[in-house]
Amino acid sequence: MKNFEIHGRLGTCSIHVGKRFEEVDSLLSGRRAIIVTDTNVEKLHAARFPHVPVIAIGMGEGVKTLDTAGYLYRRLTELGCDRSTMLLGVGGGIVCDVTGFVAATFLRGLPFAFAPTTLLAQVDAAIGGKNGVNLDGYKNLVGTIQQPEFVLCDPAFLDTLPAEELKNGFAEIIKAGAVADASLFVQLADHHEEIQRRDANLLNEVTAAAVQVKVSIVNRDETELGERRLLNFGHTLGHALEKVFGISHGSAVAIGMAFAADVSASKGLLPAEDSRRLKSVVANYKLPTQIPMGSKDKLLDAMQKDKKRAGDSIHMILLKSLGQAVDVQVKVGELGRLLP
Repeated sequence: MKNFEIHGRLGTCSIHVGKRFEEVDSLLSGRRAIIVTDTNVEKLHAARFPHVPVIAIGMGEGVKTLDTAGYLYRRLTELGCDRSTMLLGVGGGIVCDVTGFVAATFLRGLPFAFAPTTLLAQVDAAIGGKNGVNLDGYKNLVGTIQQPEFVLCDPAFLDTLPAEELKNGFAEIIKAGAVADASLFVQLADHHEEIQRRDANLLNEVTAAAVQVKVSIVNRDETELGERRLLNFGHTLGHALEKVFGISHGSAVAIGMAFAADVSASKGLLPAEDSRRLKSVVANYKLPTQIPMGSKDKLLDAMQKDKKRAGDSIHMILLKSLGQAVDVQVKVGELGRLLP
């Protein structure tokens, strides 16, 4: 087991990678808790839940809305929730995002924690304190930054995870290596077959390394005033692809990383060989790298509504090497010329 800490402006978050979910009671320390989960996780793992009230929401990006937040507010009221009640989000990224947002806004703030059940949530969505919901299909337009009290990453949850969902997590782990950990990137490249076969030791190692990348960056820039933007590598185009085509987060980020690598090479920041290598590693994890043809106008429109826009430019994360990223403001018109 590996432990990390994020020291946020409103409190400290302890992160436990490799801890069993059955040990969650020791982290709750006898406090009253309410679990927020989704219907699938409840079906698969309810027998492992502590004996506390459970609220289940639906699945998919379509439930990550203010309407779902309203439903949770009402259920919490019915359950007599007060400001000492701990909300425990047990599920993937959507459950974590919605639980954190509701906790940060109900009764002007409740303590909350996560037990992420997908690889994507364990390395990304549950880590860092960003919580939010979508608005009219646009990702995370309404949200907060507030740290959970703890995050418990139990690898046993991944045993029930479909291969397609595992790939979503691989995309974010590749991102972590590409922006800030060259040795992680090499490990992902050299051991992609074993990692995809769910070799327990290797999967735990790359999960912990990706968490370490995010924890280190968030500790230096919790509210995304500068360095934390590096974690958006692949997400500028990725969020637009999710909006326009409804594809999975991992696939969208994978295509976004491939595009960003090409942009980096076109600007002379990244050697063309490194751009090809990144795309090769992405493809080795059975993730896509090609932008759907004929989608330029729709993608540009979606990117211009992204929260990372600054005037007529968009903050885009590019690479200087495999393991070093840089924040560059790219004109929307230039992006239009670069899109196929």
